Amino acid sequence: MEATGRIVLYLLLVLLTDVSAHFIDIPSSIYPSIEGTSLLLPVETYFQLDDAEIQGTWSHTTTDGVRTTLVTFTKDSAITDMTYRDYIVFKVPNMTLLIRELNQHDEGDYHLNLNIEFVNQSGLVFKEERTVRVTVDVPVSTPVIKKTPSYSVVEDKANVTWTCSVERGTRVVFQWFRDNTPLGVSDRYHFSKDKSTLLISPVKKEDKGSYRCEARNPVSREKSRAAVDLTVYYGPYNLEVNSDQGLRTGEVFTINPGELVFFHCQADSNPPNSYVWISKSRNATQIITEGPRLEVLSYRLAQAEEYLCRAFNNVTQKQDETQFTLVVASLGTGKEKHTQDDNSVSPLVVIAVCSLFIIGGMLLIFFRKNCHPKRVLMRIYKRPISDPRRPHRSGHEDATEDFGIYEFVAIPGRMEPAQASCRSLARLESTQDMHTTIYDVIRHVPESPGQSLLN
Repeated sequence: MEATGRIVLYLLLVLLTDVSAHFIDIPSSIYPSIEGTSLLLPVETYFQLDDAEIQGTWSHTTTDGVRTTLVTFTKDSAITDMTYRDYIVFKVPNMTLLIRELNQHDEGDYHLNLNIEFVNQSGLVFKEERTVRVTVDVPVSTPVIKKTPSYSVVEDKANVTWTCSVERGTRVVFQWFRDNTPLGVSDRYHFSKDKSTLLISPVKKEDKGSYRCEARNPVSREKSRAAVDLTVYYGPYNLEVNSDQGLRTGEVFTINPGELVFFHCQADSNPPNSYVWISKSRNATQIITEGPRLEVLSYRLAQAEEYLCRAFNNVTQKQDETQFTLVVASLGTGKEKHTQDDNSVSPLVVIAVCSLFIIGGMLLIFFRKNCHPKRVLMRIYKRPISDPRRPHRSGHEDATEDFGIYEFVAIPGRMEPAQASCRSLARLESTQDMHTTIYDVIRHVPESPGQSLLN
């Protein structure tokens, strides 16, 4: 019943939708493979083999268009062509084909043709056909590079042809690298179809470097072992004059009077350029020296002079030149300039230090004016150590408290009564001689009441 249902479904699809239903299938249509390996072509069935009778063939069409039947089979037996018996394996009833040790002759299209007759549908035969493509690739060998011409070339005047080849490999394509970077598209690059040949026309400065190539196919890839260098003669480019001394503004160099100045002329070139220094005046030009370096003594110059550096490449026969003006003016020594640059913060430091001195001086004056340090020191020096500090007195208390041991202090000149440091001196007359001794002062002190009573 199941087989009958499939048959009915198949007929309906064919009649109503024009879409064929499949009773067999092969998973892929292309099978890439490697020479010397085995290849299995599997077949999937969507019906019960016990419910049908089958009859089919496997055939091979070479790349030249020659078709050969490999095996003829039924559900119970198979007949293999004698030519392919040693390396073709076919077993019934699954219809899978195994090819041993593939070689280049095995490449091409393989066809499976099958007739299916179901047991319950006598006389009704279904035909199925499947075709797959088998590619047999040979792994690539290590590529080899060749350059023509083999010697160095001059830019804009020569062409270079690169060739990359392999001894073994099928369906090989090539890729070129310069300094390990793949070469892109350029108007000067001309490739062959498989890119095995590269023509650079004309050669430029940017073409110099180390070249390698890579060969690859669907089953392998190999890079050339040794890089081949391309040497290009070019230049001069980017000519310029520099100096480590003086001041530069555009094309004008300013130097100090009496200063010895060195100028350097350089340009990008291969091989290195030859250089000529020329002095220009209103009426004529004069060659000063040759070589990349120029030495100038400023005291031999006028206020301003013009110079020219000319670079010439003997191989490319190209030249370039640049000119500049040399002005003599006082700039200060480089050491002074360097010192000024290094001391750019020093004015702030000076201002801060001066401010501290001014504040300190003002504090000292304020202290001396309000605290009278000399008086304080005198009082401390005259007060006995054992006496405790007494509270402030008005000077009219009993003079007996002032008795004690005193030193004789001679004070030159006269002193106003208000300037006396001792309360006893306040009772003296303002015109008294300041050479008066402490003994005289004591004599003016009135006797205490106790002493009067004793007398």
